[in-house]
Amino acid sequence: MSLTAPSPAEFLASASPGTRVVVRYRIEGGLTDALGLLVGTAGGDCTVRTRQADVVIPLELVVAAKEVPPAPPRRRPRS
Repeated sequence: MSLTAPSPAEFLASASPGTRVVVRYRIEGGLTDALGLLVGTAGGDCTVRTRQADVVIPLELVVAAKEVPPAPPRRRPRS
């Protein structure tokens, strides 16, 4: 019996909003990543809320995606 993993787009479409994900996708000149909370998928796009902004990524450009553990707690600033 052979089980195949879902494609990155299938994973994103089935993941619950609020899941922490990393998404690797194509941009002009190479690849980049978006790390954050999945806001949702609709109309052939997925939205990831990163620390800087919401990133809207066309699913056709996604080459990899997976769930990642929660971010570690932020360290206190040094005095």
